[in-house]
Order: sequence, then C-alpha cells, then structure tokens
Amino acid sequence: MYLIFLLYALFGSVFTAGKISLDHAQPFFIVGSRMLLSGVIIVSYLFVFKRNTLSNVKKNLGKIFLLGFFNIYLTNGFEFWGMKFLSSSKTSFIYSLSPFFTAILSFFILKEKLSRKKLLGLAIGFIGFIPILWQGSQLEEGLLSFGFISIAEAAVIIASLATVYGWILMRQLIIEDVNPITANGFSMLIGGLFSLMHSLAIESWNPVPVTGSVNTFLESVAWMIIISNFICYNLYGYLLKHYTTTFMSFSGFTTPFFVALFSWFAVGEILDAYFYVSAILVFMGLCLFYVEELKKEGLRKQEQV
Repeated sequence: MYLIFLLYALFGSVFTAGKISLDHAQPFFIVGSRMLLSGVIIVSYLFVFKRNTLSNVKKNLGKIFLLGFFNIYLTNGFEFWGMKFLSSSKTSFIYSLSPFFTAILSFFILKEKLSRKKLLGLAIGFIGFIPILWQGSQLEEGLLSFGFISIAEAAVIIASLATVYGWILMRQLIIEDVNPITANGFSMLIGGLFSLMHSLAIESWNPVPVTGSVNTFLESVAWMIIISNFICYNLYGYLLKHYTTTFMSFSGFTTPFFVALFSWFAVGEILDAYFYVSAILVFMGLCLFYVEELKKEGLRKQEQV
C-alpha cells in the first residue's frame, strides 16, 4: 500500500515541476520533448537488453497507438496547456475527476454495473467540483468559457478523461501479456511525436519555444522525465497488476494535497476556501462510491478461501 502513496506523492511533484517549466517554455513543446526523449531511451534499452518483451508489440500496435494518443498526447498536452492559466493545485484537483470518469467508461467499455449507491456517490462527487470550478483566476479572465467553466478548466477535464481511457487501454494490454514498460515506451514515442507536431503547428519556434531560463527548463524537464516517465508510469503499470483501475483512481485523490504542499513550498501557491469545500464533497462522493468496491473485494477474497 505504501507504494501507492509514494506513487501519488511523486506524481504531485511532477505537477509542481510542470508549473515551473511553463514559465520558461511552451506547453506542447515541454510535453513533446520530454515524452520523445523518454520513449527513445526506454525503447532503446528494451531493444538492447530486453528484446523478449517486444514479442507482443506488433499484434497490439493499434492499442499501443491509442495509448500514445490518449494517455500521452491528449492527457499531457491538454493538462499542461490548461495549467498555463490555472494553479498547479487546481489543475491536479480537476484531474482528480478520473475516478468518476473511470466508473463511467468502465460502465460503457467494460460493462461494469453501477448501483444506486455508486450513482449517488458520482452525483455528490461531481457537485463537489462546482465550488473550485466556480472560482476563477486572473489568468483565466478573457478566456473562452462554457458557463462557469473556462476553456483552461475544460482542457484539464478532457485530459482527465483521456488518461482514464488510457489506463483502461493499459490494463487491456497487460491482459494481452504486453509488458507495461514496453507499452509505455512505445506510447511515449507516439505521444511525443504528436505533441511536437502540435507544437510546430501552433507554438512559436525561435529557434525553439523556450522563452525563459534554459537551465530551469532543462532541470524541470529532467525531473519530470525521471520521476514521471521512468518511475511513475512504470510503477503505475506494475500496481495495476495488483489493484483494480477503480482503486488506483480512487487513491489518486491524494495527489492534489501533495501538489498543494509542494507548490506552496516551491512557488508560494496558497489554497483558498473553495479548494477545501470541494475536497470535502468530492471525498464524500468517492467514499460512498468506493463502499461498493470494498464489498466486491471482500466477496472475491471469501470465494478464494
């Protein structure tokens, strides 16, 4: 269990490093350069030292392509673009919609049933996000909005939805005996290429879209590569072998609190009352929802005895 808390603490530090990097470079360039470099390193290592892990790649190339598009390109690109206008704490909090999206997508894709208690938990959880979405920032002023949701918040919501579908794809690949490190390596190559092409199309390259300190940009990207790409993605894949997708998403609600701590220390971000009100309501919704999952796990264990 301690590995789960370690995973989300490390994920939290990545949000803070990402926020720092956005002061010095463009979002899709950050994602593209980070993911492409990580993918090259991982895939090269596999070709040289773990060639046997590549055996199932060809027949699952379609799912790996989708994993790169959703879990790397859409997730990280939209998250970083949204975080340009939002605090890292708010970004990670909105990102915590993932357990609810997991339940909804699992209902449609994996045919998992939703009881009345789960539906009530989902409703409370979604209501809980209203206060933090209602409170806008100065950077959001002037942005296109949909009611009280700014386009920056909408981008992070899309990122949250994309990452859930990505992890469902990862779980399917693991079932097909694709090594999670292999799937991550190839998906980072694919997602990194998409992100750099996106950067070339919409971001200003002069000669590269680094607008601030090159050293700070390189340091923050190096941290994200080591912690997120090399440790977190692969640790998440490992933990999916032992825990359900829903439980992993539920546990991810700890991330915003790690982000709040790290961002307060590193960049001086202060949480307002809206954050705490939303946190209480969302946590209540998650707990109500997850009661059903705990019952399922208990019944499975009894059947195995």
